[in-house]
Amino acid sequence: MRRLLLPAVLLVTCVGCGVLQPSDEEATDAAREVALRAGKLLHSQRPRTAQEVGRSASGIDGVEVMRLSGTSTDEGDGVDVVVRTSGSAYKGWIDVEEVTVRRCFTVRVSPRAEWGEEPRDVKCPDGSALAFPPAPEPPRLPSERLRAELPRVPAGGRVDEAEVRRALSSLDLDPAIRSEVEAEDGAVGVLLSLEGNHFDPQDCLLARVSPGETRVWVPARVQRMAGEGGCGIGNALHPVPAPH
Repeated sequence: MRRLLLPAVLLVTCVGCGVLQPSDEEATDAAREVALRAGKLLHSQRPRTAQEVGRSASGIDGVEVMRLSGTSTDEGDGVDVVVRTSGSAYKGWIDVEEVTVRRCFTVRVSPRAEWGEEPRDVKCPDGSALAFPPAPEPPRLPSERLRAELPRVPAGGRVDEAEVRRALSSLDLDPAIRSEVEAEDGAVGVLLSLEGNHFDPQDCLLARVSPGETRVWVPARVQRMAGEGGCGIGNALHPVPAPH
């Protein structure tokens, strides 16, 4: 029994010694997994500039952006992002030591890229990681100010389109806000909107001035999606009920 036991113990000991060896490869694989996760988070059908992609990538935990190539995701082959990540692996069971490496990979961001596309190993560029200023905040649509400035017309009265336009002019709108005014069937509709990207809900504000009622509202999210027509002057003049 003792003769059988000793080889078994030695076998387990030797196998145990060989399971976790010093491994740059394992640490590199861990770093690659971080880059792969970054690629999945950046994947989208929405068009973005290289700067927008870089800014988004730099906000991912464990990712440094070293280089950007390309102009936008929907032009040519899209945007290539060289990211620097780190990965760790352990060696030994008794004397545990951690091996950590920093590696660089190219992540392709394009609507034509496959989900979970494998990042390519590349040599890390010289220099520090790129820094990106915060994205500019879009102007806010002035719902309260618009509501306060629009005229109230008593029931049986007549809406003056020129008065509505003067009220709109008094708001001194940000140049990024597009405005539209249209009269129909005794009512005047107002549209304030920001340029959309045809993928996310568009920012817009509607108003309708009619005898006995002045109304200001933001259409439901589903109505503000591309192709739904919620952010059109027609929806101001003939409001579509919000979905339940």
